Amino acid sequence: MLLGAWELRASSQSPYFPPPSTWVDGLGDLWRNGVLRPAAVQTLSTFAIALAVATAFGTLVGLVVGASRTADRALGPTLEFARAMPPAAVVPVATLLIGYDATMKVAVVTFAAVWSILLNTRSGVRSLDPVLLDTARCLRLKPLDRSRKCVLPALLPSIFLGVRVAAPVALVITLLVEIVTRVDGIGALIATAQRNYLAGQVYGLLLVAGLFSFLVNGVVSALQAYAFRNRPGYH
Repeated sequence: MLLGAWELRASSQSPYFPPPSTWVDGLGDLWRNGVLRPAAVQTLSTFAIALAVATAFGTLVGLVVGASRTADRALGPTLEFARAMPPAAVVPVATLLIGYDATMKVAVVTFAAVWSILLNTRSGVRSLDPVLLDTARCLRLKPLDRSRKCVLPALLPSIFLGVRVAAPVALVITLLVEIVTRVDGIGALIATAQRNYLAGQVYGLLLVAGLFSFLVNGVVSALQAYAFRNRPGYH
């Protein structure tokens, strides 16, 4: 209803609030010019690679600082300092060290997404049931089997909680980095359309970004449901 009222009341010449029909026209122009699909692939691939790296790195470091008080005390101040740093402040440093390319985008997005996974994994390790670990020792499981059969399954809820928090952050930071640096992606198209006063394209690209958030949430929920498919009480 809101979009219908907007379509009826707005002027196609409005530079700020163009009707939704102009959004479709703007996206159609980008599609016909062959730039919309490559930009969407760039944004989604950057997001997926960065989230995968953040999950692996955050889980590994979270295991170390959660299992060892000494490692937690040694790394704690550095981690707290890095966690408080805004991702936008990291962009100039990453640009100087890596350059204006997709690797720089992945590095910045990974930096922004890793903290919730790391901290949730650390909390999960510290809250492990001692009986579970004692049972693994009584069964004389090897370290690899103990991690694979006891520790990792018990930590999955904490890891997935961190991933669910990190996923929307990673998507937002991906678009932000593309807008700031103009490296290929949906964010770069938004910045270009804004600079050229193409309000219809800007709104259309924001709609695409919103659809990405639905896609990301659906994929993460599907992965979580698959990982927990054999757990009683999980639906």
